[in-house]
Amino acid sequence: MKIIIVKDYEKVSDKAFEIMKEVVSGNPEAVLGLATGTTPLGLYARMIADHEENGTSYARVKAANLDEYAGVGKDNPNSYAYFMRKNLFDKIDIKLENTHIENGMALNADAECKRYAELLANMPRDIQVLGIGSNGHIAFNEPGTPFDSVTHTVELAESTVRDNARLFDRIEDVPRKAFTMGLSEIMQAKKILILATGANKADAVYGMIRGEVTEQLPASILRKHPDCVLICDEAAGSRLKN
Repeated sequence: MKIIIVKDYEKVSDKAFEIMKEVVSGNPEAVLGLATGTTPLGLYARMIADHEENGTSYARVKAANLDEYAGVGKDNPNSYAYFMRKNLFDKIDIKLENTHIENGMALNADAECKRYAELLANMPRDIQVLGIGSNGHIAFNEPGTPFDSVTHTVELAESTVRDNARLFDRIEDVPRKAFTMGLSEIMQAKKILILATGANKADAVYGMIRGEVTEQLPASILRKHPDCVLICDEAAGSRLKN
């Protein structure tokens, strides 16, 4: 794993964009694995600015997102489908029919997981963007998730609910269940870009890099990937300097 430690969130976003721009410029039909949450917002803002200022096109690009809350429809402002449209898709020239995410309102969760797993198997990602949870989760793969997992539903850990509460009016509003891409599917990406910012991620980053490769810290599986880049700010990478 390549480790890049920069000063702050803005520098993390700058470096992440450099890598993303290289992928998209090198392959106009690239498949992007994308993430939600506050961490990639700086990356997405730079993708939008580059599209507007330099004409970088996403017209032939495809995208697949990691996860979606269960029981939340795509037009609900708390859904990840809505988040992606608001913060990226509506502001670049990607075709919405080329963007993919689990259906949070699926009546048959098992069938929806199978559908998405089949889609991913036929749409290998050129780059996968990830964040890391304070408990070491990636996507919504909580501690204890098997390394060979594929798309599945999960009951969210309380630490994950607390982490995500900043995006809701009340912690009681945070969904407790979600669909998520599995760890084996994340590992199928040709390149993985994991971003970490803030002191609350320092223990998870340290465990991912220096700890045991274990299902109790899902992000540790990334050490087995042939082309994984960690970009973190000084706060998130603080324990790596010891």
